[in-house]
Amino acid sequence: MFHTSLDILAIAAHRDDVEQTCGGTMLKAAQRGQRCGILDLTQGEMGTRGSAEDRAREAADAARILGAVWRGALDIPDGRVENTWENRLKVARVLLETRPRVVILPYWKGRHPDHYTCSILGYEACFLAGLAKLDCSAAAPVAPTLDDSESRRDAGATLAPHRPFKVIYATLYYDVRPTFVVDISSQFEQKLASIFAYTSQFSDQQAGKDLFPAHGEIRVRVESMARFYGALGGVTYAEPFLQKEVGLVEDLLAIPVKSI
Repeated sequence: MFHTSLDILAIAAHRDDVEQTCGGTMLKAAQRGQRCGILDLTQGEMGTRGSAEDRAREAADAARILGAVWRGALDIPDGRVENTWENRLKVARVLLETRPRVVILPYWKGRHPDHYTCSILGYEACFLAGLAKLDCSAAAPVAPTLDDSESRRDAGATLAPHRPFKVIYATLYYDVRPTFVVDISSQFEQKLASIFAYTSQFSDQQAGKDLFPAHGEIRVRVESMARFYGALGGVTYAEPFLQKEVGLVEDLLAIPVKSI
């Protein structure tokens, strides 16, 4: 059973969601020396392209590109992410074991039901994980596909309550004005490399050609979105996020982004 303390844990419905929505931000944090992890709720078994085994290998490769120290996937059915008590316990157990200070979730609205359900499910799991009497023993521990942790917890050890200090939402999949953007200008090419690590999904092939854009088009789309959000923040490339809380400012002269 693993045990590590993460600075940031990104939770997403599918392998490759994190790479697309907040991969540059995760990489930037890792380059600062912050410990980052990724939890995928499903294993990608319903995808038009590739298999769950393909996605697992690709996800581990992509996580390494982003500098993540931990990545795991739950066994929630792909295409059927549901906000049940059982699934909340599964996510809560990962939170108790990885103990992140910040959790990144997808925005709570979107086209794909798995994405917006992941948002609500993840938030409720964050709340539950802080309850002293929560019993997660019914949820099996996750065997991570990537784990660079140096410490381990004994199998019989008690999982102390833990609630993340901050929950933020990656909004790239939905048209909503973000609360803030993160400058990923220096991380953009590596973010793109993490997306293209999913060769089963993003290489030119016959399967799903009417559903998936061509390889060259993917770069154009990712770059155009990153440039759009970068323009909002006055930088070249950025990723958008939303927080529910009011921001706290200590120094008016230190607020970034020009008004006029």
